[in-house]
Amino acid sequence: MNETLVITKLNNIYENKKIQLFTTAFFQVFFVSTNVWCIANRFYTVALISSFAISYLWTINVRKIVISAVSDRIIYASGAATGCIGGMLMGQLLSKI
Repeated sequence: MNETLVITKLNNIYENKKIQLFTTAFFQVFFVSTNVWCIANRFYTVALISSFAISYLWTINVRKIVISAVSDRIIYASGAATGCIGGMLMGQLLSKI
């Protein structure tokens, strides 16, 4: 294998882990935001499902973020911030039901 191919493959793996970190943070906070809205509006079933999802994703995220670089923490926080907006939008969609 030539060095360029090895570097490219390693870079792809690195970027994939960053995407995974962003995505899990996004969905965790997405479910938190949705859950708050569901509790306030008494959507019991969705609140139950989102509560389970929050806890499950938290168990995944703790391992990923506890020993990480500053750049990983920024990616995680960015995923969480966009997840908050996504959860708020989900609450708006649910309010139209």
